[in-house]
Amino acid sequence: MANHDILDNKNHKDIKVIAHFNENFSEKSNSALIFPTEIKAAQRDYPILFIKNPETGQFQSVVLLGLVANENLYINNGWQASYIPAMINKGPFIIGFEEKEENGEKVKQPIVAIDMDNPRVNKESGEPLFLENGQASPYLQQVNQSLKTLHEGSQLSQQMFEAFLKNDLIEPIALNIELNNGEKLSLEGNYTINEEKLSKLKGDALNELHTSGLLRVAYFITASLDNVQRLVDFKNNL
Repeated sequence: MANHDILDNKNHKDIKVIAHFNENFSEKSNSALIFPTEIKAAQRDYPILFIKNPETGQFQSVVLLGLVANENLYINNGWQASYIPAMINKGPFIIGFEEKEENGEKVKQPIVAIDMDNPRVNKESGEPLFLENGQASPYLQQVNQSLKTLHEGSQLSQQMFEAFLKNDLIEPIALNIELNNGEKLSLEGNYTINEEKLSKLKGDALNELHTSGLLRVAYFITASLDNVQRLVDFKNNL
């Protein structure tokens, strides 16, 4: 269970975080949540798919990291991609909100918290969180950027899926893969953009998607499916 402390430069001045990826710190999951604010960067390296949240039934976007459960094919002596999803790059940190009173009114202010029970967190090795003068270290600045990406992206995610559903652009996709050794894999329960319907959009629908910036996001998502072959190549080379 997570043990979150609100981060500050006094109580956590000696804390370090192991930031690299290896057998001990491998983030063993075959997918990670991704948000509209990072799809442009992510589509160069990963297949981007949609799944339904099992609790709410709402669509979520994910990057596919492996072809079977608990498999991350992007980890091999480090992370084998130019972009690391913010959900992973944030490490053992979360962004929360603290209620404070300003001018007689209660307002919610964002705060950063660290999971002190995360195995990456220690006092001996890794990236320091704070410099000697108490300022945030380059590593913590990177974490803060990832948390900002998640916060802003989560607000845009609902807007994105509402637009895609309004235009009937989402369709199921089954990934059927045969490896060099003859093993056959089938990944189901995923969704993507219907490229034919996307290409036929016109008038107000096309203009709305273009104006919102979601038209190019949709094309990034369809283009990202070429990266399924990259995963297959990783798997074949194990």
